[in-house]
Amino acid sequence: MTSKTEKLLSLLDGQPVIPVLKIANVADAVPLARALARGGLPAIEITLRTASALEAIRQVAAEVEEAIVGAGTILDAAQFEKAAAAGSRFIVSPGITRELLSAADDSNVPLLPGAITPSEIMAAREAGLRFLKFFPAEQSGGIASLKAFASPLADVKFCPTGGISGKNAADYLALSNVICIGGSWVAPDELVKAGKWDEIEALARAASTLRK
Repeated sequence: MTSKTEKLLSLLDGQPVIPVLKIANVADAVPLARALARGGLPAIEITLRTASALEAIRQVAAEVEEAIVGAGTILDAAQFEKAAAAGSRFIVSPGITRELLSAADDSNVPLLPGAITPSEIMAAREAGLRFLKFFPAEQSGGIASLKAFASPLADVKFCPTGGISGKNAADYLALSNVICIGGSWVAPDELVKAGKWDEIEALARAASTLRK
């Protein structure tokens, strides 16, 4: 296992749910990160799906010492570099490309790339990666697919994301090749917009108890 995979596992292992966040208002970033950390989910993924994302990452990295902030929806090397410069401690991508692998090779920030087919998983494995995002999980066979990968790809572990909620989270976490899961249900848009940080903290606390 490569040192970068080990670094990524050290950041995320032990936290069953990684909140996947789309932050429209940068002013929400710091109180949201604090609420999630208080609830037992310090590692968060802020997706580059809004104009506020990079600034949100910067503010959380600078102001929320207890948070482990990562960047998601990274599609190319330029985004990788901007996210790393903003303070991201890990990078998440929905897929895997040579350009992203090259950017990761040149950086100390570990990459969690997405892979859903045996060929994609094997390509990542050849690149030295043993911990991958399985996205979109539910639309790509979900639990059945991950069970099928467990034997032929026994040394590869996953963080499934996409279509996962409080209703099926425990079923995913029960799989031998799943380290953690990604989900947005712990920080619903309506609670974020209303600034209901105590309610988000409670959702995070419930999610943090979803251990194997």
